[in-house]
Amino acid sequence: MPYTPPSETSDSNTPPENHQGWQTTPYPITTMPPGIPYIVGNEAAERFSFYGMKAILTVFMTQYLIGSGGGVDPMSDNDAKFWVHTFVMAAYFTPLLGAFLADWLFGKYKTILYLSVLYCFGHLALALDETRLGLAIGLSLIALGTGAIKPCVSAHVGDQFGTKNSHLLSKVFGWFYVAINLGAFASTVLTPWLLDRYGPQIAFGVPGILMAIATLLFWMGRNKFVHIPPRGPQVFRDAFTGEGGRALLRLAPIYVLVAVFWSLFDQTASAWVLQAENMDRTVMGVELLSSQIQAANPFLILILVPLFSYAVYPAISKFFPLTPLRKITIGMFVTVFAFSISALIETSIQNGGTPSISWQVLAYILLTAAEVMVSITCLEFSYTQAPNSMKSIVMSFYMLSVSLGNFITAGVNAVISNADGTSKLPGASYYWFFTGLMLVAAVLFIAVAVTYRGKQYIQESEVEAESEAEGTA
Repeated sequence: MPYTPPSETSDSNTPPENHQGWQTTPYPITTMPPGIPYIVGNEAAERFSFYGMKAILTVFMTQYLIGSGGGVDPMSDNDAKFWVHTFVMAAYFTPLLGAFLADWLFGKYKTILYLSVLYCFGHLALALDETRLGLAIGLSLIALGTGAIKPCVSAHVGDQFGTKNSHLLSKVFGWFYVAINLGAFASTVLTPWLLDRYGPQIAFGVPGILMAIATLLFWMGRNKFVHIPPRGPQVFRDAFTGEGGRALLRLAPIYVLVAVFWSLFDQTASAWVLQAENMDRTVMGVELLSSQIQAANPFLILILVPLFSYAVYPAISKFFPLTPLRKITIGMFVTVFAFSISALIETSIQNGGTPSISWQVLAYILLTAAEVMVSITCLEFSYTQAPNSMKSIVMSFYMLSVSLGNFITAGVNAVISNADGTSKLPGASYYWFFTGLMLVAAVLFIAVAVTYRGKQYIQESEVEAESEAEGTA
């Protein structure tokens, strides 16, 4: 039932409730919505579970995997890279399923809650069975759970805001990303250590416990959230016809090119881990595990998000106005430099050297700066460019860009893999190939940014003025 606005004598900062107990329109307040802490807490715990599990996947596959006979039967490096990226591809393809379930049948809250339970069972399978069967069942359930809730969670954040507090959206998406990376940083440091000290059962079990906590936190916020009702079969017509279809067509070229960014970025969990095995990982007298180096990314996010928001962007905008598409363009070129460093590292390793891990950390600094400019910006941009009836679905199509990026990486690794386990792109040539691919995508993105014309939508009101400023590269 729609919320009835309060009278002029009421306290406009007091969250209203409908008679059903669930708020179905944004609260008419200028401050932060009351459901945000539960969403942010849920996201931090869920990301701990996902990134903790993902951090040890490559090492688990290449060192710990058990065969049908009960002995250790690990995968080759090429096979591990292929399957890691296939898993990530699946995890970012299922958002489309989650978005349609949310907008068609269940609403975002129920979709997130139900699939989170399935997600927990995926972690349980990984913890209990160290064979390829347990790996397949666990990763399949996690890919379905994490992927299907992903567009619903990010759209659920935006749904909490109305016209009076929509100015806080940018700040909340930034801190939402910080929560993601707090969880990711803690788990990326902890789970490799747990794997090394206590084995796969504990290392996979702890992320499972955090996923259960994430599910509980989300359930606790049920009476604080704004619940946008599902729309039934109308969602399919909206998605592929009318304004919804036009919005997706406008965004499609952006998502295709951003996919190339993700094809490089997600190799921090595969190729960069394997590269770190051949580097000097001693820091202040302590030798880090190769999979722990991934913690550099979420740690740097915690520094760079506020730095870019409050210092870098305002400083650049004084001389060169930064629209969202301009930020993404710059980020894509920065990614080229990041992967160039990894190619130079591999050249040194090929020549018999043992380069310091600090060189890979430098590559992480550049890649994380690119992530701030590309990923956070795309997240907010996608939400504002989606018609109000299409928030989850447009978010899911953005997630498809991550899936497509990992499809590219998995496909390349499948094509270049020789029957004897060697590669058609050995050593540094592998990294230079992806560096060149990123450069081509960045150049093409300039043309897309220049020609883009979009519309901005916020819950409660639709601002349909042409966003010509967004179409300036």
